[in-house]
Amino acid sequence: MSVYALSLMLHVLGVVVWVGGMFFAYVCLRPAVGELSPQQRLPLWEAALSRFLTWVGVAIVVILLSGGQMMMMGQGGLHARWPVHAMAGIGVVMMLVYGHIRFALFPRLQRAVQAQSWPDGARAVNGVRRLVALNLALGVIVIGLASSLRG
Repeated sequence: MSVYALSLMLHVLGVVVWVGGMFFAYVCLRPAVGELSPQQRLPLWEAALSRFLTWVGVAIVVILLSGGQMMMMGQGGLHARWPVHAMAGIGVVMMLVYGHIRFALFPRLQRAVQAQSWPDGARAVNGVRRLVALNLALGVIVIGLASSLRG
């Protein structure tokens, strides 16, 4: 397997973890836990997000390293086609959104669950929900851009 092929595989796996995880959380988990009381729902969100955000952090490192490697090896570096630059730019925006979720909203959720302040926890989860919806949409756009490169 070539270095480029390995980079592509790792890049796709990172995207699958991140975008697939957001799809699962938003489309499957969110409606299912809506039936639970806040005392049950918010600790579940805290536990699930703790694991998910850790994996997304790993995925981001993999995506950055593999994407940079591919861009330099096979996509023309700074002279790459516009979809490559668009993917990189949108990816940076997604990483900034992730950072806000991980370092601002998630700690608010943790504090609210620890204090059993269910209204504060619900506000934090609602903020996470909105930003995950944004990042999920951006992730789908990036996948579309990546697909356009293969044609």
